[in-house]
Amino acid sequence: MRLHTHLVCCLLMATFFKSSAVLGEETLPSSCTQLTASGNSEYPPFLWQAQPNAKTLQGVNRLIIDELSQRIDIPIRLVHVGPWSRAQNEVKNGRIDLMAGAFYTTERADYMDYFTPVMLHTTSVVWQRKDKPFAFDKKEDLIGKWGVTVINNSFGQEFDQFAQSKLSILSVASLSQALRMLAADRVDYVLYEKSPAQAYSVVLGLSDTIVARQPFISSEGLYLTMSKKSPCNNDDLKYRIAIALQEMRQEGFTEKALVEGEKLWEESRHAGLSLE
Repeated sequence: MRLHTHLVCCLLMATFFKSSAVLGEETLPSSCTQLTASGNSEYPPFLWQAQPNAKTLQGVNRLIIDELSQRIDIPIRLVHVGPWSRAQNEVKNGRIDLMAGAFYTTERADYMDYFTPVMLHTTSVVWQRKDKPFAFDKKEDLIGKWGVTVINNSFGQEFDQFAQSKLSILSVASLSQALRMLAADRVDYVLYEKSPAQAYSVVLGLSDTIVARQPFISSEGLYLTMSKKSPCNNDDLKYRIAIALQEMRQEGFTEKALVEGEKLWEESRHAGLSLE
């Protein structure tokens, strides 16, 4: 219900953006000649660092951001600022303007404006050791087990609330660390999005050790968001971004970007990508 209400609010917000732009009540600040964006750099094929020390990010979301930049006629610099928790903090404090992919939670909505439509959808799953599986058919089956995920990771509002009150989940700095803890039998399971964790398991040589279980624990939209403290948080600009995202979805660009991003990830992996 909260997510439905949120989406309705987004649609109403878009209408407000349009009204403001038409009436000329607000124009883009002259200082906003470019935007900065960041995201989860452990998120292939959506986002990843081409090299361990690279300051830029590659992937599906990069292709979407680059196309968005052209359509709104403002350069958008997509940068790696550190772990996922730090990327969120940089957006929260307004030092980064845009988040290139985030689930909706009420806590994040306190410091970010969400754009619709979503860029993409992704599913989150339970990862277990193949040689030590335990019965898993519903989220309640995780009660009494020890899990691990990445600091400040979300699995959607509903599951986050359940996990906070019912589950024992450790938080670590990186996806690599979480998967290695599972492989070393230090935890019972890992919670993470299926595609990125699958990609990392292959690069880390763990695909024969760990496995994703069904059913998935959540299926969420990856939203583009803007920091409420960004100096470029302006109704006219947000309207332009919302319209561009809508056109990209209608034209099928995001689906094409997903296919191309997956190819880029495979090329990077075969070229000997290092995660450390």
